[in-house]
Amino acid sequence: MSETSHRRIVIGDVHGHYQGLMLLLEAIAPTSEDQVYFLGDLIDRGPQSAQVVDFVKESNYSCLLGNHEQMLLSILSDTENFSATMQAWLYSGGQATLASYEAATIPQEHFDWFKTLPAYLDLGDIWLTHAGVDPKKSVAEQTTDQLCWIRDEFHSIEQPYFADKLIIVGHTITFTIPGVTPGKLAKGQGWLDIDTGAYHPRSGWLTALDITNHLVCQANVFSNEIRTLPLEEAIVNIDPSEIKMNRRYKQRA
Repeated sequence: MSETSHRRIVIGDVHGHYQGLMLLLEAIAPTSEDQVYFLGDLIDRGPQSAQVVDFVKESNYSCLLGNHEQMLLSILSDTENFSATMQAWLYSGGQATLASYEAATIPQEHFDWFKTLPAYLDLGDIWLTHAGVDPKKSVAEQTTDQLCWIRDEFHSIEQPYFADKLIIVGHTITFTIPGVTPGKLAKGQGWLDIDTGAYHPRSGWLTALDITNHLVCQANVFSNEIRTLPLEEAIVNIDPSEIKMNRRYKQRA
């Protein structure tokens, strides 16, 4: 995948698919000069969340807080509703995460690392966050919940949130947005969604975006297929009015 050095590479929601991630990184072949960013949701649903967390943490790659990491952390903080919070996480893929750890015990060092993950990163011309922004609020007013969970209010914005930055997100599987087919990226007004649904049986595609060279590299976690294509060929442009008319994304959080 390499064309020029000092690449900026953004990787979408891995959701516990360690083998797929290794396949993707083998194709990308990042060097020590490249900057690699993960958009969060390393865990849940897939079979090897523990291995994914270990790898990203030990590799010192930049990683954002996703809603699935936030759900896990909320179990520790919401002691009054511990049982309900735990059940919500388990239902959302947490059972697979527990099964990936020895004795179904998540080490404290992983919890501590999750607590350090930022809700967004400003790269100058690129702004990374897991889910999006509330278009009615300034950056300073955004909450972690909004940055980790927002969907249609963000996707249906009619003007870019930033005049000089592209917002790159994951969180919402692109084919759940009207007009987008599995494996395609979704591009709206000032934003680009690269969560192509690695865990989902309709897709299986885990996506990496090489911002520097305008390339998309994808690994399919089910078929082990690898493909690389120009960014413009991977994008579907989104009409905000279509999202406003269809506010029912057919996916779980």
